[in-house]
This record gives sequence, C-alpha cells and structure tokens, in this order.
Amino acid sequence: MFSVEPRTGPALLVLNEDERRLVEEVDAWLEVHYPDDCGLARQRFDCLHSLGGAVSRYPSIRETQYLRGIIRDEDRLLESLFSFSPGSHLLHIPTKVVAVRGFFVAKFHAFSLLAMLCRERGDFFTALRRVVFSVVCTLMAEEVYISCLEDPSFPREIKANLAGDLVSLWDSGTDPRVIRHLPALTALWTARDSAPPSFGTMDGSSELLRITIDMDRDWHDFLLEESTNDECKWALEEFLFGLSYEEIQQVRSRLIRFGISAVDGNEIRAYLGSAPAFSMVKNAEPRDIYDFFVDRKDAACFRKRINAPGPRHTLEELYLKYRILQERK
Repeated sequence: MFSVEPRTGPALLVLNEDERRLVEEVDAWLEVHYPDDCGLARQRFDCLHSLGGAVSRYPSIRETQYLRGIIRDEDRLLESLFSFSPGSHLLHIPTKVVAVRGFFVAKFHAFSLLAMLCRERGDFFTALRRVVFSVVCTLMAEEVYISCLEDPSFPREIKANLAGDLVSLWDSGTDPRVIRHLPALTALWTARDSAPPSFGTMDGSSELLRITIDMDRDWHDFLLEESTNDECKWALEEFLFGLSYEEIQQVRSRLIRFGISAVDGNEIRAYLGSAPAFSMVKNAEPRDIYDFFVDRKDAACFRKRINAPGPRHTLEELYLKYRILQERK
C-alpha cells in the first residue's frame, strides 16, 4: 500500500482525503495489473510522505520566535511581504517556504507518474490529471499573489488578505482561495485546448470567440471591463496565439508589408526565422501549461524592467486579479 496515511504531529504536509482515496484505489488496481510499476509508484509516494514530514518539522511561519532579542513573527512577515521583490526574495524568506515548493514539485511528479501508469483507465487518469493541474494552479496562484502585493494600485486590505493566504499556503501547503479559482483556470485552459490558434488574419477574433463560448459569466464580465485595456489585449493575444508580443508584431508587420491577407501555423514559423519565444503547449499537458505561463511571465518582467512595450503581466495574472477584486464586492 502507498504510504499516504497521515502521521501524528503538527501541520504535517499530507494528501487530502480525496487524494488519499484516489491513490489507494490506483494502488489496488496497479497491484493486480502492473505489480512491478506498482512497486515504483509506492516508492515514489513513500518519498513524498517522508518529504512532507521533513518539511513539516520546520517551525510554523505563524509562530513567534526570538533570535538575539529580535522578534520574528507572522505580523512582521506580512509587513515584509508588502514590499516583496521576486528578483531578490530567495534568501529573505523562511526555509519552509522553499521546502514547501519542493513538496509541490514532488507531488506533481508523483501524481504525474500515476497518471502515466493509468492511461488505459480513463476514470483514474482524469482524476489524477485533475490533481496534477491543481498543483500547477497553486504554483501559478502563488505568483499572482506576489504580483498583487507588488501592485501599488491594489487595495491594502486585499493585500493583507493575500499575504495571509501566502503564509497559509507556505505553512500548510493549502489555500482555500486557490480552490475557489481552480475551476476558472481549468475552464480557461480547457477552452484554449479545444480551440487551437488558426492565425488567419492575426486579429484573434476567431480564437477568442471559440474559447469565450465555453467560459462562465465572470470571463465575459472580465473581457467587458478590460475591453479598453491594451495590456489585457496583448496578454490575451499571447495566450491565444502562443507567440510573444514581439513575435506577433513581427508577423503583423510582414503581413502588411507584403499585402498578405492570412497566414497559417507553418508560415508563422517561417516568418519568424528562429525558435519560438515560448514553450509549446501540447494537449493541455500540465507541465507545458506551467512552462508556457513562466515563459510569458519572464517576458513580461523583462519588458517591465527595460520599460519596453507589451504586456507586463500574463493573462492568468490579470484574470485572477480581476476575480480577487470581485470577491470584495
């Protein structure tokens, strides 16, 4: 049996009840059909459980500590988060924060392994992929929270709530806010996966229409509210086309220069004449989704640093920020 049962001790990083039940059911199925693979998977989850226990032995971020007469507590941590800088934060945050991220990565790989072993069992595969995607969304949400804390226009009371959510996430590995936004992110990526870019005239209208049809009301409200926001438009185009803002401008300039009315995917790559700026997303694979998100976020941060035109945030950041602001209304 996979080692997924919670041990005694404070704030232990463990799987939730649904995840434990799923892993136990997969374990029983693998033991009958693929005993060798079952052994490998059990070893992986034993390691995950041990890692969760090791991470949990670090003191809670919420605890007050005294070090050479200096108080280190949650309130001081929250205050420091308001001036969070992603470029220089690594050695300024508690070790447990870095360790928890390691646990998320290990959890991603463990459940990805089970999904790989259970492709022929559609029910298991779908449930396992859902867990994997939830880990990806958690990592995305952490980036969005930090982006909100850095945004001077974001209300301070919301920043305080988000800082508290970050502390909860780092301390326990869970955050109820992420769970609330998971269906929206899942729907967004499912819609994109079902509507691959056709490029055509490069105006993005057909791609946007196809994904919008499958989205909930709040997505429509988001688009309506941000209709005059150039940054949202540019971030949306990057998300839809899988190209950077700079590549999109390059392709559009070529279409105008040579009087070309439409273009397809093969021609796009020929026009650019180099490797694409962003990772390719294939069949909405969670790892590809996260890589694509990080690529766009890195490009956005670079534009911000050198004051270059183009989006300074990803579409996921803008969409989640909108949803977070709506929660206070």
